[in-house]
Amino acid sequence: METDKTEPRDIAGAIRGLSALDLTRLRALARLRARRLPGTDWPDILHEAIVRALDGTRRWPRGVPVLVFLAGCMRSIEHDHRRRQTYERLSRAQLSREHDPADREGSDPERAIAAAQALGAIVSLFSGDETVLRIIEGLGHGRSAAEIRARHGLSQTDYDSARKRLRRTLLRLDSDGGPR
Repeated sequence: METDKTEPRDIAGAIRGLSALDLTRLRALARLRARRLPGTDWPDILHEAIVRALDGTRRWPRGVPVLVFLAGCMRSIEHDHRRRQTYERLSRAQLSREHDPADREGSDPERAIAAAQALGAIVSLFSGDETVLRIIEGLGHGRSAAEIRARHGLSQTDYDSARKRLRRTLLRLDSDGGPR
């Protein structure tokens, strides 16, 4: 009986067979995922993806390249972490309101300053690219891709191309925000 999933030993061999370029790509993807998760380091995301693949928590479908599979695992891990962080934040806010309705969760001034500086640096990187700046602004306001495209009259291709420019430029930066 043929299954559509591979065995854990198959994934182990595929991971051992990854080229240096493939490993560099996985590290870059892990860095991208970690940037969206305060307090999480990129090696944690990459290692967790590999562990999930090896222990069978995530099964590698036949015909899917191992690089694509591991990238999907990291996306899933990021989603899990974000969902957990949101749940914990909402739970803390709920507990805070239950114990002291006048007590509101304030923003951390250092974090707000760091975020403003990071946003300023990103905006300056794209000072000549109005499309990317519009996308950044829309994402900052929590708009969906469809809302951003409609608001600025962007085609799907224009939007996707600008997002690729944005992502590639950010990936070329090191974790401190400077060029590599």
